[in-house]
Amino acid sequence: MQPTRRGVISAATAAAAVALAPKALAAWEPSERYPDPAIQTLDPAFNKYRIAQATVERIATGCRWNEGPVYFGDARCLLWSDIPNNRIMRWDEETGRVSIYRKPSNMANGNTRDRQGRLVTCEHDARRVTRTEYDGAITVLMDKFDGKPLNSPNDIVVKSDDSIWFTDPPFGILGNYEGHVAAPEVPPNVYRLDPKTAQATVVAGGDYRPNGIAFSPDESKCYVVNASATPREILVYDVTDNGTKLANRRVFITCEPGETPDGYRVDVDGNLWCGWGMSPQQDGVKVFDKTGKPIGFIALPERSANLCFGGPKRNRLFMAASHSVYSLYVNTQGVKGG
Repeated sequence: MQPTRRGVISAATAAAAVALAPKALAAWEPSERYPDPAIQTLDPAFNKYRIAQATVERIATGCRWNEGPVYFGDARCLLWSDIPNNRIMRWDEETGRVSIYRKPSNMANGNTRDRQGRLVTCEHDARRVTRTEYDGAITVLMDKFDGKPLNSPNDIVVKSDDSIWFTDPPFGILGNYEGHVAAPEVPPNVYRLDPKTAQATVVAGGDYRPNGIAFSPDESKCYVVNASATPREILVYDVTDNGTKLANRRVFITCEPGETPDGYRVDVDGNLWCGWGMSPQQDGVKVFDKTGKPIGFIALPERSANLCFGGPKRNRLFMAASHSVYSLYVNTQGVKGG
């Protein structure tokens, strides 16, 4: 569990809390069976990560498009972005209460925590990356590169050296549903930002639209979704130069036609737990081992855009789906910083 840093949560929620309509929860029925048939083994290697008595739970619903879940162990809560509704939501683990954490959120998308426990957020509409301080103040970490505005920062992670890595595709400026229409002024890059020096460097991208991003447990590899490829791909890079650059780009996973990976996180064994979907047969979370072999699938009634690990033991998977958020206890832990 993270050390207590309650200011980052409480300062921004005092006047914003609203309960979602309970009737919205009635549309989905959880499995009453053990094991849950929604949890599917694609390879026997996945069985060690299944808990026979754990089932998929829906913990919130009534949103337009959920993204960027992040867990706060010190406050026992989950935050996530509801992009078109221009808000960040909060779910309290002890009470199950759902409330608004921040509105407006500048159409926030990806979220994570830095190594000091502060919320770090990608904002589509403001086209920037921000940090929420312990007292609730918001610090702009980056909104331009070479004097030009970013596109629409999308997904984000923080390495153990405190550096912030994020993807910047143009999705938020292609229309007015998840941002606002604007012309791109910089290529769709992956950036590394040093918050101590405020220096940013381009580490990948430029010739494709990067989306989800995550590091292997030892931070020797970086995974990035190539959202321009048909079918889509998850790329892998070697992390070089004392953890500051990416090299040796190659395809790690080639998706089947129509499959759409989005955000993902990595567990301590190096498995990728990937938001997946775009059809009733594919909607959910697909799990790949560290060689890129599919080993498991968690079927959901909605496409999952992103996910994170949380709970006091980091063994509870939180899955942000189209209109709802789901959770599942698993027999592994997410790596720190994801």
